[in-house]
Amino acid sequence: MTGTPDERRTVRVSKYLSKHLRHQPEKIGVTLDANGWLAIDELIGAAAAHGFRMSRAELDHAVAMNDKQRFTVDGDRIRANQGHTVAVDLGLEPAEPPAYLYHGTVAAHLAAIRTEGLRPMRRHHVHLSPDRETATRVGARRGRPVVLPVDAGAMHRAGLVFRVSANGVWLTDAVPPQYLRFSA
Repeated sequence: MTGTPDERRTVRVSKYLSKHLRHQPEKIGVTLDANGWLAIDELIGAAAAHGFRMSRAELDHAVAMNDKQRFTVDGDRIRANQGHTVAVDLGLEPAEPPAYLYHGTVAAHLAAIRTEGLRPMRRHHVHLSPDRETATRVGARRGRPVVLPVDAGAMHRAGLVFRVSANGVWLTDAVPPQYLRFSA
């Protein structure tokens, strides 16, 4: 693992928050409210009871330093901005997307994507980036990135719904293959 001990600790806290605010709150005995919020004191107490001690300052630092701005703190509560596999309603209103959005993936998934389009898999929505650079970073997490332009404008005109999360990630239920642009 690279980075200073403080950087490594911040990453550990951020990963812990992602796991329990997006995917497995029950593993530490907490329940997110209908909109994905959890009291910070409850989270810190449950984490400590399950062997992961963190201070409010460490939590706030991890939230502030997260390069993808995955979390929102509102007073004494916290939630993940998107990417949940547990049922939550983020209360995001439909929004008109830009003409094109982008999806970062790897070549190994292209055959399935050409046939099925983009599906949410274990998540509630397909995640799309507003620019190629962000999509490249997303795809690079799994190997050499491939960036697919998505004709979001045409999707929107066809009645498909988009929402945008607090951190600028565009969400939609699926992207049919005809709205994807594959390079030659």
